[in-house]
Amino acid sequence: MKILSMQLIPLSNAYLCQDCSVVGNCPHQCPACASSVLMGLASVLDRKQEKRSRTRTRTTEFPAWQAQLQPLQLRRVA
Repeated sequence: MKILSMQLIPLSNAYLCQDCSVVGNCPHQCPACASSVLMGLASVLDRKQEKRSRTRTRTTEFPAWQAQLQPLQLRRVA
């Protein structure tokens, strides 16, 4: 029976290897394949930016897609 241990990596220290799809905490080299093609996950997954945008006050302007909607013209049928 194989027992796996769980490691917790803070998002600010998490890097995804784009060669082998392993997440590690070293910003210079992948712990699995030694590749240097890494992407910091905090810039992609950090929700602090999203939370700030939700707290903004809402304006009365419609989103762009709603501005493109045309009112429906109904014709009377005799």
